[in-house]
Amino acid sequence: MNIEFRNQIIQGETILGIELGSTRIKAVLISRNNEPIASGNHDWENRFEDGIWTYHLEDVWTGIQSCYQDLKNHVKRIFGVELKCLGAIGISGMMHGYLALDKDGNWLTAFRTWRNTTTEQASKELTVLFNYNVPQRWSIAHLREAVLNEEKHVNDIQYLTTLAGYVHYCLTGEKVLGIGEASGMFPIDIVRKDYNQKMLRQFDELIADGKYSWKLKEILPTVLTAGQWAGSLTLEGTKLLDVSGELEVGIPFCPPEGDAGTGMTATNSVLPRTGNISAGTSIFAMVVLEKELSRVYPELDLVTTPDGELTAMVHCNNCTSDLNAWINIFKEFAGSIGAAVDTNQLYAALFKKALEGEADGGGLLSYCYLSGEHITGFEKGCPIQVRRPDSSFTLANFMRVNLMTTFGAIRLGMEILWENEQIKLDKIYGHGGLFKTPEVGQRLLAAAVKTPVSIMETAGEGGAWGIALLASYMKQKQDGEKLGDYLRTMVYNRAKDFVIEADRHDIEGFTTFMQRYKQSEEVCKCIYLTSIKINIINVIISID
Repeated sequence: MNIEFRNQIIQGETILGIELGSTRIKAVLISRNNEPIASGNHDWENRFEDGIWTYHLEDVWTGIQSCYQDLKNHVKRIFGVELKCLGAIGISGMMHGYLALDKDGNWLTAFRTWRNTTTEQASKELTVLFNYNVPQRWSIAHLREAVLNEEKHVNDIQYLTTLAGYVHYCLTGEKVLGIGEASGMFPIDIVRKDYNQKMLRQFDELIADGKYSWKLKEILPTVLTAGQWAGSLTLEGTKLLDVSGELEVGIPFCPPEGDAGTGMTATNSVLPRTGNISAGTSIFAMVVLEKELSRVYPELDLVTTPDGELTAMVHCNNCTSDLNAWINIFKEFAGSIGAAVDTNQLYAALFKKALEGEADGGGLLSYCYLSGEHITGFEKGCPIQVRRPDSSFTLANFMRVNLMTTFGAIRLGMEILWENEQIKLDKIYGHGGLFKTPEVGQRLLAAAVKTPVSIMETAGEGGAWGIALLASYMKQKQDGEKLGDYLRTMVYNRAKDFVIEADRHDIEGFTTFMQRYKQSEEVCKCIYLTSIKINIINVIISID
């Protein structure tokens, strides 16, 4: 037992970060020196209901309470004390989406997550109006689409926020949001560190037909930058977080952030010429820019770091979900012949098998689109496996291609940064579940982005650790100390990272794979459209 950590817990000096990810809610407790010392987890999964990817309200709070209790149990088991007070708390959640509340704080409609691709009309309209790329998952695109569809709840909106902003509001009573997450609700003025005032006026003019009682600025969260105080835990908040009632009120909170911002923090990627790629249920790259882009690209979002630095984001809806489904098939097969295997061992074995495959995957092709993918124009999910008669259909090639395709869509966005904007990066930091097996995902990502890929020893702590670091920065920063400097001197000065250089043979193989990936998009769309037509025919037959 570490006595120093135990004393910090008793004295209320440790700091808590909680992140509501797509498949897991995680809590990380860190010391004064920013070292992870305990954690808690709760697994959950999104639902596809009425054409919408969502989570239920009860899922949010039962999940948070289960996760926090798991953390408390871990603290008790390791240090022999109860967790009753904290130095600071930070809340993070899956990015953006749409959560509309009424005057009493109740949900007006189902939570619409980042995964939905149902706002194409609004996204295109606003991109033209603002001359600024507005992706489908952004909150403002969801709001405009709801207006276009004349949804009844729109007039009753008193507060529009994201999942992180909602949880923070319930725990503190404060309607605020960190600038990184806010930049995915509505475009940000980088100089003012606030919503773009011109675009706010443009949106209000767009809907100025007397139907709605609110102005957009009135229903959006207040924008805060990293390091600012963002409220304190209320009595009602303690009951929501800790059902035992032991947690003390008044604990300060940092601004709530999305998983993009916490991923940047957790990989020390908040300064220009740095970047990171998060690979889990979705995949996204964050590249901190030294200058504005030359024009608007629908494949690139402009967001910010938690302290407001301009960042190009390549976001793709699909990454590991289809891969996980295939691995579950292998697990089911093993069980059916009486050879039950540990899931972690199965992942490791199959991932390592991929490195035995041909560099281009042996002529195989896969699209891991469990949900729609805007970069390649798929409006709805349609996972596809394709091979030619002369393809080398082996287990090694099958696994290699199913891993490479998780980086396929992200590669298309990164090519724009290299080729059109001449963006230079010294290193890409990888984090997320895809990198748990050493070397494999890291090596294939290096081939995909043609850049050395670094995995930090703390990468497994993920965004929960990242938001804990932002809470620590708020609590412990010196006057005038910038986030990048704090991370460099107080967190990563002793951190170890493991770098894999991009291998020439792997790069050439991935380039060949991408040629097939691009050339076959139209064929796969035909397969996709044909499947829709077949479903329609089946419905007609069933009606008859």
